[in-house]
Amino acid sequence: MKRSHKLGLFAAGAISVLAAAAVATVATAAPTATKLVGSKVGNFMLADQTGMGHELYYYKNFDAVVVVSSAQGDKVSDKAEAAVAKLQQQYKGKRVHFMMLDSGAKSDFTKFEGRPGSADVAVLSDNLQLVGQKLGVEKTGEAFVINPKTWTVSYHGPIDASFAEKKTDKASVSAAVDALIAGQSPAITEAKVNGSKIDFAARKQAATFTKISYSKDVAPILANKCVACHTEGGMGPFKMNSYEVVKGFAPMISEALVSKRMPPYHSDDHGSKWGDDMRLTDGELKTVVNWIDAGAPRGEGEDPLPTAAKPAPKWPMGQPDMIKTIEAFDVPASGIVDYQARSQATGLTEGKWLKAVAWANATPTVHHALAGWIPNVDPKGRGFSWNVALGGYGPGGVPNLTPDNTGIFLPPGGSFAWQMHYTPVGKPVTDKTEVGYYFYKEEPKYLLRQASITDFSLEIPAGEQRHLETAYIEIPQDMQIFGTQPHCHSRCYSTKLRIRYPDGKEKVLLNQPRYFFEWQREYHFDGMLDVPKGSLLIADYVYDNSTDNTFNPDPKKLVTFGEQTSEEMLFTFFRFRFKGETVKDRHDDWFQELQGNVVFGALDDNIDGKLVPAEFRNDPRFKSVVQFLPMVDADKDGALSKAEMANATKMMATMRARPAAAGAAPAAAPKEDAGAAAMRQAATGETH
Repeated sequence: MKRSHKLGLFAAGAISVLAAAAVATVATAAPTATKLVGSKVGNFMLADQTGMGHELYYYKNFDAVVVVSSAQGDKVSDKAEAAVAKLQQQYKGKRVHFMMLDSGAKSDFTKFEGRPGSADVAVLSDNLQLVGQKLGVEKTGEAFVINPKTWTVSYHGPIDASFAEKKTDKASVSAAVDALIAGQSPAITEAKVNGSKIDFAARKQAATFTKISYSKDVAPILANKCVACHTEGGMGPFKMNSYEVVKGFAPMISEALVSKRMPPYHSDDHGSKWGDDMRLTDGELKTVVNWIDAGAPRGEGEDPLPTAAKPAPKWPMGQPDMIKTIEAFDVPASGIVDYQARSQATGLTEGKWLKAVAWANATPTVHHALAGWIPNVDPKGRGFSWNVALGGYGPGGVPNLTPDNTGIFLPPGGSFAWQMHYTPVGKPVTDKTEVGYYFYKEEPKYLLRQASITDFSLEIPAGEQRHLETAYIEIPQDMQIFGTQPHCHSRCYSTKLRIRYPDGKEKVLLNQPRYFFEWQREYHFDGMLDVPKGSLLIADYVYDNSTDNTFNPDPKKLVTFGEQTSEEMLFTFFRFRFKGETVKDRHDDWFQELQGNVVFGALDDNIDGKLVPAEFRNDPRFKSVVQFLPMVDADKDGALSKAEMANATKMMATMRARPAAAGAAPAAAPKEDAGAAAMRQAATGETH
């Protein structure tokens, strides 16, 4: 096979995790017999060659799932891919899902091809060989037909007669799938395949896994990567404080690690290196999983976990210089809660340079929160603006940091302001989130700014399982990016951030094969990312508006941009500093130019530098632009260039001002929700 692809990540809710853990452990060693029919198949999630993830148990309501083994550079695999493509067409519209599994020891998993979800045949990247190893793969071209009702292998053999070791017309994927659709068992369940052998190194080493030391090899990994959350007062659902606990949860731990559900750091390792990477290394992951597969032996030596499992500190960065408790809010058991804008006087008598913001005591009702600064003090403690953005919080969030010698200036006076988005969780909850502020002792050299790639005009068709939306922003001056954070809601399936350099070359910066709303964080580059003037930062988001998305509020709804979880968002925030800008030599004009590029990048879906009427879609602010497009289309090509769009925007402003100048009340603008307004304000610099 010629495709190249990269390992992805998986996350599931606690209930599905427990179910998956019960069936996830299959012997590492190759089975003594080739018969695999009836064996349980544990949940897994891997990325395909475009970077989008595929989770096995997502297809729980399907009639069949077909997995075909493969490896790059293998003729049988190339032939198998063509055969799978034909089968996909044969069963189009039916509840059957096809995917190929590349477990090749020599396959190249370093590149992605195309936009997320664009592959004709999804080829999953099993670069650690753990999925193929557990499934029982031995050769390329092996087909596994899995019954989602039992999560067992119903058929293991050739795709059709041309892949069989001994020719047979009865052993085939289509025969097995037809049987499952009819609610029956396949007539033939096992047949040998004429494929190329795939070398699984771990199978040769399986006898040595019982010698992996818990105290010297496994426990130190857990103490370093897991115990920080799995401790008293931590976010983890259980305390990982002894061998006995680890042994009891071993199946779940194996499933969580193999699927990359844990640790909750859902970027894959493609593209960028992260300075705050929480993930286990490949070697660490294999050590723990192989130890569990060997029975999780205790062995000799002292248990390091009781000492490592210390109570989680309320403020991991130490006591903040200032703590503010957001006004208590009673979240009802159900219903829709409007955004809550809260503020408190800073009490600052002199300007301060902000170094970091941390959050504590947030309840599960906090969908997300934004922190800002406003110049006034409201006697009722209301008001919010993100023009001076101080970070934000999402479930599982970590402190909002700044790079060394780089800060955000807070003038004396004014108020800290927060926009709180609460979501009911089935019972009444009172939230009293605390926010800690850390200040520089001396003035830093550099100024930290924040902007975003966004799309206010997105439209997700009802029932669509994989819908792609793309937005971008053009960078007007050389900059260095500190960190980035994607944000979307319950229909969001996967996200990607890529950069297109001025010479046209592209690189993936962040890839989340699966986006999980319950874990949102900022990803910090390992060293500042240099972005030259003229580059495009491009965000690709895949949404799932189908009935198969268990978190989907309403699959029959055409979904547009909005603040509630029943609506959707596309925001990729990034915090940065301009090269050549210092605290003593500010360039606010550069920032205004950057903000001015947001809207065009939000509308230009195909990134061709022109806007046609269809690209304005549902955004009511631009109805007049579409109406009068021929008037501002200077070159008469039926589309608006960036310059023509700027002229159109000026024309709209003039038209809105005319009624007021004539003594009439200006036409009312469409009402925008509070969440969208705040984020748009920060993204574009617009105040109305």
